Amino acid sequence: MYSRIIGTGRYLPEKIVSNDDLSKFLDTSDDWIYPRTGIRYRHIADKEGSYDMASYAALKALENANVNAEEIDLIILATITAEYQTPSIACIVQKQIKATNAMCLDINAACTGFVYGLDIVDQFIASGKYKKALVIGVEKLSHTMNWEDKSTCILFGDGASAVVVEASEEKGIIDVVNHSIGEDWDALTYEIQHEKTPFYETQRENGFNMDGRKVFDFATKKVRESIKEVLEKNKTDINDIDLFVLHQANERIINRIAKKLEVDIDKFYMNMKYYGNTSSASIPIALDELREKNMLEGKKVVLSGFGAGLTYGSSIIQF
Repeated sequence: MYSRIIGTGRYLPEKIVSNDDLSKFLDTSDDWIYPRTGIRYRHIADKEGSYDMASYAALKALENANVNAEEIDLIILATITAEYQTPSIACIVQKQIKATNAMCLDINAACTGFVYGLDIVDQFIASGKYKKALVIGVEKLSHTMNWEDKSTCILFGDGASAVVVEASEEKGIIDVVNHSIGEDWDALTYEIQHEKTPFYETQRENGFNMDGRKVFDFATKKVRESIKEVLEKNKTDINDIDLFVLHQANERIINRIAKKLEVDIDKFYMNMKYYGNTSSASIPIALDELREKNMLEGKKVVLSGFGAGLTYGSSIIQF
């Protein structure tokens, strides 16, 4: 048994913050941010919780797939910005969308979370245990940022997106390869704030920390390697791929990867201009936009994520 994506949905908060808005309280400007990142706007969730955004996106995906929530028997939710350590955000989403028959769990693979989630769902469905699943990526990164650190807070935005995956006799999710480099875990971190205890001192220097150069070098090398790996493993020529949908972190990263792969940049879909880096939500947001534009049907697409961990992975999807 194989699996295929049959529906997509997304949710972006109403509040939009431009680079010019940021320049009102940061020593920065659109002229500085946009050429270096490709980002001009980001959505900020000032009212919604991550579980609300995830639920809205899931309901849209279910509607697009013409599937009732009760038919879903598995929910995999990727996030690094859950409001609760426990329960999982997936369980809250289950309640909100009334997916009463679903087994639910959250995963933490940062910006690679959606690709990891697809891998998990694909294997569960292949085993015959589950028939229909939701894979959700959601982030409320705005409440993790140090809004005085102009090197990081300018990069990120909030949002959610989801896909419905069902069992199929034909391969939709052709293959997924995922990897981790725990040795470099400290290149990108967000440290949890712990409560004071009577037994030892707790410290937190600065919640979100990133070695920008190290992450850039990692992404441009390992994403390229994982794309080649999944293509070679499945005896697929890179020229047979219609679209590449990479994690939307930085336009310069994607341009470098396209150049190194010797693939026309027009084959790489980019939307970070409008949303910034939405971590685990970025790839499925792009997929939902592509579906709305009728750009997915019949296409063979490579998805590739990279993020904290360090984690990275790629997949081939036939739509």
